[in-house]
Amino acid sequence: QVQLVESGGGLVQAGGSLRLSCAVSGRAIAGYGMGWFRQAPGKEREFVAAISGGGQFTDFADSVKGRLTISRDNAKNTVVLQMNSLKPEDTARYYCAASSTKSGTSRSAGDFRHWGQGTQVTVSS
Repeated sequence: QVQLVESGGGLVQAGGSLRLSCAVSGRAIAGYGMGWFRQAPGKEREFVAAISGGGQFTDFADSVKGRLTISRDNAKNTVVLQMNSLKPEDTARYYCAASSTKSGTSRSAGDFRHWGQGTQVTVSS
């Protein structure tokens, strides 16, 4: 059974930083695309960032481009989302997702089969 566990969320002031981690068990992530999505109260889940199976390619939502980076350690089966210059509008629950078929990046939630329970990020103004 594939499990994804996110950690690193919390409360931070605007302009601050957080480092979200996603630990995957039950399957090696090497070669499979990974992504981060977020969902704020009353809003739909939206794409945040993605990284290809080998880590060569990344993609970011326009709203976070230049402030967030995504990386992966296939040996440790983990993915990290480094969040800098946080804004109140970044407040949401952040979900890690793993593809089971695609090695590239994707912005579509439907391309990710496995999901974590999420970690809350709250940015105060």
